[in-house]
Amino acid sequence: MKPLGTGDPLRLGPYRLLGVLGEGGMGKVYVGQDTDGTVAAVKVLRPELTGEENLARRFVREAQAATAVTGKGVARVLGTDTEGGRPWIATEFLAGPTLDEAVEAYGPFDEPAVRALAASLAHTLADIHATGLIHRDLKPPNIVLTSDGPRIIDFGIARPEHGLTLTTTGQVPVTPGYGAPEQVMGRRVAAPADVFSLGAVLVHAASGRRAFDGSHIAALQYKVVHDEPDLTGVPEALRPLILPLLAKDPAGRPTPARIAADFAPPRGAERAWRRGPVSQAIKERESGIHELTTALDGGAAPGQVSRRRLLTGLAAGGVVLTAGGGAAAAWWPRPPKPRRKKVDLFAYPPAVKTPEAHLLNADDGDFIVGGTLKELWAVHNLAEDTPAPLPVRDVVVFGTRGGGIAAHNVVDGKRRWAAPEIKGAGRYLSLSDRLLVAVDGKGTLRTFVPSTGERRWTADAGAEKLLAADDEAVYLVTKDRRLRAVGRSDAKIRWTAPIDKPFRTKVSSPGIAAHGRLVMGALDGSVLAVDTANGRRVWDLRDLSDTFVRPALYGDTVYLNGLSMTARRITDGKERWTVRRRMLPVEGEKSPIAKWSPVTATADAVYATPEGSTDSPTFYPDKFSRRDGSKVMDLRLSSNVDAPVVVQGNGLWTIEGEEYVGYKVNAVSAEDGKLVSEYELGEADRQWLVADGNRVFAMNDDSLYALPVF
Repeated sequence: MKPLGTGDPLRLGPYRLLGVLGEGGMGKVYVGQDTDGTVAAVKVLRPELTGEENLARRFVREAQAATAVTGKGVARVLGTDTEGGRPWIATEFLAGPTLDEAVEAYGPFDEPAVRALAASLAHTLADIHATGLIHRDLKPPNIVLTSDGPRIIDFGIARPEHGLTLTTTGQVPVTPGYGAPEQVMGRRVAAPADVFSLGAVLVHAASGRRAFDGSHIAALQYKVVHDEPDLTGVPEALRPLILPLLAKDPAGRPTPARIAADFAPPRGAERAWRRGPVSQAIKERESGIHELTTALDGGAAPGQVSRRRLLTGLAAGGVVLTAGGGAAAAWWPRPPKPRRKKVDLFAYPPAVKTPEAHLLNADDGDFIVGGTLKELWAVHNLAEDTPAPLPVRDVVVFGTRGGGIAAHNVVDGKRRWAAPEIKGAGRYLSLSDRLLVAVDGKGTLRTFVPSTGERRWTADAGAEKLLAADDEAVYLVTKDRRLRAVGRSDAKIRWTAPIDKPFRTKVSSPGIAAHGRLVMGALDGSVLAVDTANGRRVWDLRDLSDTFVRPALYGDTVYLNGLSMTARRITDGKERWTVRRRMLPVEGEKSPIAKWSPVTATADAVYATPEGSTDSPTFYPDKFSRRDGSKVMDLRLSSNVDAPVVVQGNGLWTIEGEEYVGYKVNAVSAEDGKLVSEYELGEADRQWLVADGNRVFAMNDDSLYALPVF
């Protein structure tokens, strides 16, 4: 802060100028006060540059951009004048440290504070993008922390969406390490560029380090375009949330709305700006500004205020200039309006951490190879019509005898909570592991926090059965046999569409939803894929089998079982590969084409079991290349043809047996396919295997067994 000097104006518009906050290549920023006593940061274009048409036009664009965004997460524009001889912009005076100052002074933020920061900044980016603008320079110095939350400042290089990054001089006006790859390469940018910058900002806030760094700018920018981000020091729970923001491909980055939902902080996390050392720094700066303006309002002329007092008071305001003459960070806090206490049904807590079980090791004496495993726990009250059990982090959910659903602790099998009004047969789905959605007896969608059973939003959707969910919506079949999408962010019905006649009464669950497609199997062995934006048919396949086909997904490929095993591009159903297997003829029978079990797809392989031509229900699954369907390995693992292979730990798991003889779980080594252990289940009518957190959950009629994993 400096006193006014020779050549500095005494007044601009309604603002009496009190001193110089800072200056850069394009202009100066003054502290000013109007007749009502409101303090503002007033940015002025340098007199010698007013004749430079390009710079003057850029200044006008900055004023227009800053004025267009009115959300609470930006510094409010108090006034502008771009027509006179000295163009100026006046913004709120923000009394708070910038994010980089706070991290440097007090260290990285903890996980709840990072979540609160991410959610707040994402909402503000949504407000900015809603005006058609891209900020293009989001970085820690352009984020001011206040008692009401973070504010984004400096619209100096903001542009309309799809504007070019390069300036007329060929420079790339982005801060190294925070600009997106497309900005670094001078390509047209859109809203995802700000999302990338947000990811880099969050890495800095969570770790105190830069996501990309280098010994010189060229090396740093190369890393932004080609290398993976450095997440050293970022809490494990935040890494899978931050990484998508830093995707090289803009299309792979989530929207601000999705980010706000994924990072939803725990209750009270917003108090990070109202307590602790950051809060104290904010209060000290607010106090300094208040003391200064009180002295001026008391009648003292600027010249009568001592230089020391002026410096102290304005330094407390925490004003920061961006490199190269960006807009000043100015913030004058307004008293908060009284608010009614209201429960936000869509502000649910983040997913809890999965309590992973110890991996057994035969060399340590944990089990005997070829022997029988001992279950971790068992419960015996599953409903006859329950779908497959659903592990969600620290609980496993299933339909209960007598009606409703229940969630049990994955560690010891003890019940956490129950919802007796839920219709288990209507299925239940995990929404990013942060909500569980299910259907009650009236067709209403009801959501729960999986770990606690706490109720959240509901939607009167007329649902008969849930099909699938993606980041945007929950998809279901209605009681009158139509498809319907219900938004996850607002519980509103997005669309309702008729099911094509050949599939109307046959579409069943589970389905899969990804890449803009909802893929469903039908009871007659057909498959239908519709557009998730409107429910209209995109592609279908007929007569894949004579029974239900259960789709599986990995990446952008959907894998289908039936009379053959086929891999299809999910967007248009185009065949990538198909495996058919003709069995050796059996006397008195034609040589049939083998049926295949539901497919299990992983990052490096596909697993499926071909049915033979005998009467036995037990066969041997194989491991195939996910790329072209070629066989990789024969597994020495017996399996029923209707049971998919489960991959967990270092093993592959299946169920084999017959109804009146009994069933067992088999486990083989994923490395060589040799049998490692088994677990006897007993007689039953229905079985299912699922796995998570180094546990395998085996359902056998009304019993559920949690098994250890090697």
